Amino acid sequence: MALISLPASLTRVMQQVNVPFVDTFRALRSITPQEIGLLLKSITAKRRPKRVPPINSDFFDILGELSPEERLIQQKIRSYMEEKIRPLANSYWERGEFPHEIVPSFARLVAETFGTRPYAIDALGPVLTGVACMELARVDPSIYTFFGVHWGLCMGSIDLFGAAEQKQRWLPPMQRFELIGSWALTEPDVGSATAAGLTTTARFERGYWVLNGAKKWSGNAPIADLTIIWARDVSNNQVQGFIVERGTPGYEVERLEGKIALRTVQNANIRLVNCRVPEANRLPNVGGFRGIARQLAITRAAVAWAMTGVAMGAYEKALAYAQQRIQFGRPIGGFQLVQNSLVQMLASVTSMQTMCLRMSQIAAHHGKVSHEHASLAKVFCGEKMRETVALARAVFGGNGILLEHEVARYFADAEALYSYEGTHEMNTLIVGRAITGMSAFV
Repeated sequence: MALISLPASLTRVMQQVNVPFVDTFRALRSITPQEIGLLLKSITAKRRPKRVPPINSDFFDILGELSPEERLIQQKIRSYMEEKIRPLANSYWERGEFPHEIVPSFARLVAETFGTRPYAIDALGPVLTGVACMELARVDPSIYTFFGVHWGLCMGSIDLFGAAEQKQRWLPPMQRFELIGSWALTEPDVGSATAAGLTTTARFERGYWVLNGAKKWSGNAPIADLTIIWARDVSNNQVQGFIVERGTPGYEVERLEGKIALRTVQNANIRLVNCRVPEANRLPNVGGFRGIARQLAITRAAVAWAMTGVAMGAYEKALAYAQQRIQFGRPIGGFQLVQNSLVQMLASVTSMQTMCLRMSQIAAHHGKVSHEHASLAKVFCGEKMRETVALARAVFGGNGILLEHEVARYFADAEALYSYEGTHEMNTLIVGRAITGMSAFV
């Protein structure tokens, strides 16, 4: 065996611990120079802290598609969510309460971003509206849902189906969040089958519409000043929409308890018992369930973006934890299985971002988003979101079920986004019908 020339540093270490050189050399006879080199590299690596790259969940730079003006809007929303919402998100989620104190500052944020253009569901255009939804959900899916119900569903219904007088009366104070809106389509016994017929009825009687029935899951309803109620006109079985104000006799709201997801969002069961709504509060331009479906396609596309934001938030938290958590003398981010999980998460996030971006670019080009594009995005992003939050939770080990690390909140909230705005199965069938030309709906 050839003699090994040991570095002076290693020789000095041996001398300091009074190890005879001859004995040490004999012990090292079976070790190759390459193995000694690896040993020295490991020793010096542990002594010298490594620089970790910045956390970046936009790996393919989709934000590079935004103009400088649009990028400022995106950054404004991100800064607000990080500074104002993240510090309080966990505590309100755990208590199941809504943070009313954020409404004034949130209203200012909306005025400085969405409010810079005339109101529409996608006031910022399909791409930037989607990015904004992504940024909201990246920090707190509950705040995104509060906004989506108020802005996209309630205000969106008034904008799409309301008369000019209704828009003038309701939209300005709602834009300023002086009035909070809710939206009620789903019923206790009718979820995916709403297109086949609502059991909530509307009967016209002496200038008023008399509503009877029940609604379930209505987001924001316990705190809302007005709710859009969808009901079946008994005279022709057509769907009609009504603006029902809080305090209207026969309109009863009961807060929904026991949720394990989106706990900050206030959901409700609604009972309508001979609830009399004036003709002036009926939305005149609905045009049956097709009108609702058109609105849902827009909001469904936004949910796909929001799912992307949830996955981004979970990935970023998991990566930060992997860079800092020390096990076996080193950060867990240096272990192969953890890196595999992180790469899977990043690949899913990137694929979600690029699908949503292309969906919105097509919508911008054609002036509207198609049902099949929105549904495919929700199907795909829903699956990848679920997979990503599960991998993120696993990276944390037992700590993954603690709210303090936030990933537990993403993990739970993902289940709600997976199911609302059309279940995974119903959206799958919408795409299936588009590509086969055959409807598989019952």
